[in-house]
Amino acid sequence: MKSLAAFVKIIDHHTFIVTGLAVLSTYLSRRLGLVAELPIDLIGLAVVFPLVFSINSAYRMREDALQAFASLKGSAIALFYAHRDWGKDKNGSQRARKLIDELLHVLSEHLREDISEGRDAHIGRIFELYSEISSSIEKLRKRGASSEDIARANQHLKNIMIDVERMNNIARYRTPVSLRAFTRVFLNLLPILFGPHFAFIDYPDYPLIGYVIAGMYGFVLVSLDNVQDHLENPFDGIGVDDLKLNVVDEMIELLEE
Repeated sequence: MKSLAAFVKIIDHHTFIVTGLAVLSTYLSRRLGLVAELPIDLIGLAVVFPLVFSINSAYRMREDALQAFASLKGSAIALFYAHRDWGKDKNGSQRARKLIDELLHVLSEHLREDISEGRDAHIGRIFELYSEISSSIEKLRKRGASSEDIARANQHLKNIMIDVERMNNIARYRTPVSLRAFTRVFLNLLPILFGPHFAFIDYPDYPLIGYVIAGMYGFVLVSLDNVQDHLENPFDGIGVDDLKLNVVDEMIELLEE
């Protein structure tokens, strides 16, 4: 049932439009006598190969995003325990927990937005929180933490900054726009232009076969494109393979003061 539910999510109105147009093109080709056997390999060259390349690229970016998110959470947890256990700052753990909580929530909201066009509504606050965390680390120095401990805490902060930038770059710079445009154009056109070929299949002995094959081509190609779209942005919370940014609340609750 889970597989079926996940499959249903990659079907949208675009799927039915292209499928319907492919079947309609097959019907009109038969009515007008435009029946011919065309090189079906052209669909693989113009659509399937670029789509598979885009899906692989999007999947690798998703894996990179997972690694960056895991590294970020690990550094944040280490930074919290540094505030709790180093020096004699009674309010250190509470201060660190509040700053980490806000940083992770602002980052989650930032990544859920469409920042591919350059809209960075939350990035200013993220940098302000970097500064506040740095100041919080300096308070540990004043309350007895050693220079080595402070250096390690600053290293955790640096790792957080790097991981945030990695995730930000993944959200901003996705698969090549020109490749996506090329694939989209031929994805919509070829199932229609190949109407004469689908009309040729087993006609007139088994006329329904051509319609079935035309519908399958349109359905499969658009579904693959939707899979790529869902993998394209692993932060928007739409696809079933997206990162679960809501685990931030669970992580914060586990931090014991």
